Parts: sequence; structure tokens; C-alpha cells
Amino acid sequence: MSTSVLTAVAWPYANGPRHIGHISGFGVPSDVFSRYQRMAGNRVLMVSGTDEHGTPILVQADKEGAPAREVAAKYNRVIAEDLQGLGLSYDLFTRTTTGNHYKVVQQIFLALHRNGYIVPKTTTGAVSPSTGRTLPDRYIEGTCPICSYDGARGDQCDNCGNQLDAADLKNPVSRVNGETPEFVSTEHLFLDLPAFTDSLGKWLSTRTGWRSNVLNFTRNLVEDMRPRPISRDLDWGVPIPLDGWREQSMKRLYVWFDAVIGYFSASVEWAQRIGDPDAWRPWWTDPSAQAYYFMGKDNITFHAQIWPALLMGHNGTGDRGGDTGPFGELKLPDEIVSSEFLTMSGSKFSTSRGTVIYVRDFLREFGPDALRYFISAAGPETQDVDFTWDEFVRRTNFELANEWGNLVNRAITMAAKNNGAVPAPTAPQPADEELKSLARDAFDVVGDNLRRSRFRAATQEAMRVVSAANKYLSEQEPWKLKDDPDRRDAVLHTALQVVSDANTLLTPFLPHSAQKVHELLGGTGTWSAQPELREVSDLDDPETAYPVLMGEYASEQASWQSRPIGVGQPLSKPTPLFGKLDTELAETGPEWAPIQD
Repeated sequence: MSTSVLTAVAWPYANGPRHIGHISGFGVPSDVFSRYQRMAGNRVLMVSGTDEHGTPILVQADKEGAPAREVAAKYNRVIAEDLQGLGLSYDLFTRTTTGNHYKVVQQIFLALHRNGYIVPKTTTGAVSPSTGRTLPDRYIEGTCPICSYDGARGDQCDNCGNQLDAADLKNPVSRVNGETPEFVSTEHLFLDLPAFTDSLGKWLSTRTGWRSNVLNFTRNLVEDMRPRPISRDLDWGVPIPLDGWREQSMKRLYVWFDAVIGYFSASVEWAQRIGDPDAWRPWWTDPSAQAYYFMGKDNITFHAQIWPALLMGHNGTGDRGGDTGPFGELKLPDEIVSSEFLTMSGSKFSTSRGTVIYVRDFLREFGPDALRYFISAAGPETQDVDFTWDEFVRRTNFELANEWGNLVNRAITMAAKNNGAVPAPTAPQPADEELKSLARDAFDVVGDNLRRSRFRAATQEAMRVVSAANKYLSEQEPWKLKDDPDRRDAVLHTALQVVSDANTLLTPFLPHSAQKVHELLGGTGTWSAQPELREVSDLDDPETAYPVLMGEYASEQASWQSRPIGVGQPLSKPTPLFGKLDTELAETGPEWAPIQD
């Protein structure tokens, strides 16, 4: 029976192009998961977009001497193009500066406010002494007063996970210009997190199947919850829909509050764009639906604590109870699929520090599938992983080119040369069935790992089938069977069948080359669909246009099963599936990202 599966993908900031550290956390894992779920027959809704509010956009706008909205629109397009090039199969990749997003955020805010989960409070805010501009807490860094971590932010410490106030940091400095901020009294609206202590604690106690890094992080989340500010002294953000607040041009809902609501607002926008305004409901109001959230580990707090609290507040299921909000009872996350960091020479990827490899540069030189495979097979699934050119070259050459590409090439080349088509298995032997059985059994093993977001284990099992097929060809030696064409044809038929099965197993990881293998085996039409970059108008402002990613994924032929190859299907000599990389690259890196001594 088909299940509705929501793939909610973390929203990249629209303050610059994305690097491979970003997409190793939110991008590739979510797409591999979604492609598998579609192939398994489930109804997937994969949504996200660019996160366009908050201080990072304002800081970048100052650097470029342009309005914040113009800068956000510029990088929204850059990011959307890069994610399309990577083959991320979004049902909708949108943005947070749309009229639809503003309306949905304000409706959820009002539901929380009516139920008593949002309260005003006078607090201390940081101001830049040189400019007079308010500094949001995420842009103040210092030493954590709890664990002494040097580099804690003004809202939380990524080292110990505790919520902080910027004024409590030791030696606080502005990330914008390095100066020591001044702290002044200001009134803001707060999410009353302590009002979710029991309900959130009980819910978190049921999340036993999560990755260990997420479980370990969330274990202490409810022990010391404090009210958390959801507004800031900014003129860039979602207006506050309350009397006494909407009139203040320098009061806005802050980015972390509106961004997590984006998963839902994007679903609402998608439904409207396909002409069925209620189409989002099976993923959000059906208890049997499944909701998976993909991100890097620095986003765990917002998805394991803040977003569930917002949903409970809207639903009226927090400790104070309340009425169900305007959208009905919305579903909480089933799993937070958080990856650790992809590092480079031991340091977190950082544009400001120069440790960066941009997605666009990588795609231009190496294409999407080699990067997708590296992240799936060797990425930061449960622990930080250091990206090295040596490891990238090794996996590309030995696993993609020598193992998988070589199997495809030798099997199809021999069959095309000797038969011109897929031969019939006229003289089968036990070794043939043993290999085909291994490939068929792999669907359950690989599929189980993909359902649980165990991407490393899934790639290993798929490549085990590839290695077994290469070993089979080497042992059977069909090139020596000219005097026994029946046996030769049985061997080649077996090899082609396993190539077809292995291609299906690898499709979630390698969708671009999977399409090519499908065609090399004589297939026609779309095997693995790709996202389309579409120009659309804002649903509430037809004069505003922007790009979105959408796709026609229901029409793709890929399905999670072994399918008999067609005897007599014409074949022709293939071109190499993956080219081998120069081994010098492992020592030097490319010119645009050289290895630093």
C-alpha cells in the first residue's frame, strides 16, 4: 500500500552559493531517500527553498551595496540552478520571501498566540556601537558560560547544545565587524518553550529510532527550556500581525521562527501550483503519513525542539492545551535525519575562512553523480568526515570507473559484438542463477538501509552485487566460448540481467548515469526523472517572478524491483560510463580548490 512520505529538506541561506559541505547534510541524502521512496511506490512530497530573512542576508547586502531583497533573489537563483544540476528531485524548491509564506507564517503565529504560547517580554538586545544597528543573537559570538566553548553563538552553543542569551557570553564580539556590542533594553515576543515541557518531553521519549547523534543531542533539550525570542529589531522579515506590533517598522518575526514553518508553507504553495489547494493534506494531516527532516547537525535544535513545539502550539496540544489552528492538526516529524559535518583538512567548510569547494565548480568539472556517490558512500552520515581529493579520486576511479563502469562496458560490449542484442539464456548453469539470486536479494537489503537512511550500508551492498558480477564474468570467460555459443549467450544474458538490477539498485545514488545505462540496455523514455527549473510568478503578487524547482517524477519508469531484460533488445557498443581521473589530482587538487600545504 502506498504511503505519503514528506521529505522536508533544510533551507539553505540565500547569502551566497552553496559549497559541498552544505549539500552533504541537506541535499544528497534527502534526494537519495526520496528517489528510493518513489521507486518503492510511495507518494513523496519533497519540499524546501532558500531561507531569505535574517542577518546573514543583511550582512551580505551591505558587502555588495545592494538591497537585501535583490541579494536574496540573486542567490536564490544561483542555489536553485546548482541544486538542479545536482539532480535534487524537489517537488517544490521555493523561497521564504513569497506572499504565500508570509500568510502561512502569520496564521500559525496567530494560532500560537491565541493558545497562549507566545508572550511579550522585555529583554536585553545587542547593538553595534559604530552603526547603531541591532545585532541578532546569532551574529554575536563569544565563550560559552556553561562549557567554555570558544565560538558559541548568542542564541545557543553548538558544542553543549544549551540555549544562551547573548548578554551571558564571555567576551562577546560581533561577527559583522568584530567590535564589542552594547546591550540595551528592548521588548520582544517570545515562544514560551517551558509551556511544552511535558508534551515535548513525552514526544521526544518516543523517538527511539533516530540516529544516535540526534538522540544524544536531544536527550537534554527539555531539561532547561527557557522562553525563546521570536522577534527582532529588524526591518527585514515577516511582519508581526498584532496590533501595537505591526505598526513598528523595526519589529519583525525572526528568521528561525519563519524558516521552519517553510516546510509547511512550501507544501501549501506546491498544492496551489498544481491546481489542487488541498493537495498538501495527505502529508500533513493523515496520521499514517511519514515525515522525515534532513539537515546538518547544527540544525537539530530547531527541528527536534522548536518546530515540534510550534506544531503543538498550533494544534493546541502543548501543556496549556488550546484550540486546533486553521490548518487542522498538523503532523509532527517522524524522524530527524541529521548528518555530521563534511570537513576539509579537519576544519568545517567555511566560505569566510577560505575552506570551501563550491557545488557549481565541482559539477562543472566532475559532474553530479561522482559527488553524489562520494557523499552517499563516504559522507558524514554519523560522524564528521574529512573531504580529501585523494579519497574522491580513489572512489571515482576504483568504484565508479573500474567496478561499475567496467561491468557495464564489458557486458554490453560483448553482447553487442556477438549478438547485436540481448541474447537468450539457452544453456543456464547454477552459477548463473546464484548471481541473479544475489542481485534479487539485494533489493531487500539495500531498500531496508535506504528506508532507514543508512546510505553507506546501502551503497556497499549495491557495490557488492557489482563486484560479484565482475568476478562472475572473469570466471566464466565468455570471450573464450566461441565454440559454445549457447553457453556464451547464457553468461552474457546473466551479466546483462545483473547490470540491469545493479543499475536499479544504484539509481537513487546515480540518477544521471542510471538513465544512460537504461538507454544502453535498449530502454527508451525517462528512467530517472530530473528536476526542472521553472519561472513562476508569486501567487500573491503576479509582478514578482522567481525560479522554482519542480518535476514530473510520476512518469519515470524506475521501480524498486528486478525486471527481466528483454531478449532480442538491440544493443550497440557503449561509451564509458565514468572516466578515470588523473591520479595527480589526488596530490594537487584542481586549480580552483588546490590542496593547501
